[in-house]
Amino acid sequence: MTMTSRERVKWALAHREPDRVPVDLGGALMSGMHVSTVYALRQALGLDPPGTPVKVVEPYQMLGEIKPDLQNAVHADIVGIIGRQTFYGFANEGWEPWTLFGGTPVLVPAGFNTEPTPEGDILLYPQADRTAPASGRMPKDGFYFDAIIRQPPVDDARLKIEDNLEEFGPIADADLAHYQREVKAARANTDKAIFLSYGGLSIGDIAIVPGVGLKHPKGIRDIEEWYLSAVTRPAHIYKIFEGQCEIGLKNLARIYEAVGDDVDILFISGTDFGAQGGTIINPSIYRELYQPFHKQVNEWVHRHTPWKTLIHSCGSVRALIGDFIAAGFDILNPVQCSAAGMGPRELKKEFGDRIVFWGGGVDTQRTLPFGTPDEVRQEVRERILAFAPGGGFVFNPVHNIQAGTPVANLVAMYETLQEYGRYPIR
Repeated sequence: MTMTSRERVKWALAHREPDRVPVDLGGALMSGMHVSTVYALRQALGLDPPGTPVKVVEPYQMLGEIKPDLQNAVHADIVGIIGRQTFYGFANEGWEPWTLFGGTPVLVPAGFNTEPTPEGDILLYPQADRTAPASGRMPKDGFYFDAIIRQPPVDDARLKIEDNLEEFGPIADADLAHYQREVKAARANTDKAIFLSYGGLSIGDIAIVPGVGLKHPKGIRDIEEWYLSAVTRPAHIYKIFEGQCEIGLKNLARIYEAVGDDVDILFISGTDFGAQGGTIINPSIYRELYQPFHKQVNEWVHRHTPWKTLIHSCGSVRALIGDFIAAGFDILNPVQCSAAGMGPRELKKEFGDRIVFWGGGVDTQRTLPFGTPDEVRQEVRERILAFAPGGGFVFNPVHNIQAGTPVANLVAMYETLQEYGRYPIR
């Protein structure tokens, strides 16, 4: 039996064994590839003439565009729909040439308004406005932009709930039209499952907290201060989440009205709750501050739509997976198997019939960027054997594929997946 990509993904999400393990590359902002690596892979596969630039579709993580020809080359089954705006508050349009520190030619949006410092770092400005303080910094010879914290010392007497709601307003008509247009085109022109990313429900996401797309962010915007506030200001944080969730659900209803049942997977949360050695926060804080709103969102989605919902959290989250399931999430990503307590066979045995594992296919901290092709093959085989039986598994590496990853390792990963990823798994 040979399935379409959409059928294959839907079977896996229903915990059934399709014809082969579904593959994701670029379906979302946490399953992509650094633009320099996209360029190298396209060159190695002969998809472009030398020197052909690749679009940077998300400057925060410097993700490269995964075009249909590359998706087909790696047998990817997911097409991703992301928002019209970047994290930095300017639109993905008006493409212009730019060059990475390593010499890779790329295309960046017109709003990618950079300026070098005397030390050779690159500064990026919110909403392409150089009169505002820079919000991103790429260190000299670096690969990514770090968020610049632009918050004065917090004065509890002056804190306002609405200060941390500034970027969570009603969705614009232009953004709705963008989602509608992109989803309809994907459904008409591909047989792939459609993954829609809407960040407006990602409460507490540390990528959003610094407000890199705001000219003058107010409220709690320092990363350390934010995490401490869950303990020192829990009532204030709860009120922020309450406001964000109320706005987000109204926007979600409008998005569903625009795109209907054509979407298959919805990205809800990108909030990281795990570190390498354990959870970032006490699980009780998740249950008190986050889970009530995750339940609201998942209940709305499952009551009104056929979509499956995904939570993204890096790190060691084994202590929270049961809580994610109780909150109504269908899918966990990225499954960071190198973190404490995240052994793939144990996770599959304990939770595999209740949540889909999306990711975990190979380690992107060590094996994929620094291992040999044989080591990559061995790990991919092991992860398929652990996660794939019974369905409930979508293959992609642990988070985005990083800059400098050897092309030979990428080829080994995708070849091994094709060789060993067919059901029944042997």
